[in-house]
Amino acid sequence: MSQAPAKFKAFYERQIEFLANNDAVGLIANQYTEDAELLSFTNHIVGAPALVEYFKGYIANLGYIKLISTDKYTEGNSSIFFEATVETAGGIARVYDVFVLRDGKIAHHFTGLLGFTPHAQN
Repeated sequence: MSQAPAKFKAFYERQIEFLANNDAVGLIANQYTEDAELLSFTNHIVGAPALVEYFKGYIANLGYIKLISTDKYTEGNSSIFFEATVETAGGIARVYDVFVLRDGKIAHHFTGLLGFTPHAQN
């Protein structure tokens, strides 16, 4: 069975670019609906203003985010589901995310951590 073309791949790449550029304001303005909801096992954030503040803190806490690899990626009619490995100031994280899109933006974002390996201490 062949995989359909990835119609949301550019959207995914923009998401990563906003995070890598520490641009929480641009991330939310361009990628999320005004009433978007983010849900993880530790957070439930609703609405663009709250998401901007959340992502400012999230990026600051990580120090930086650099995509190492997209390990799994699939799309539905209006959704993206992926696993990725990223480098942060503290170490290497394996993450997963699901974006449910509405009108070309994220309306629901489910996220979690699969594993974390801290950088070796010198």
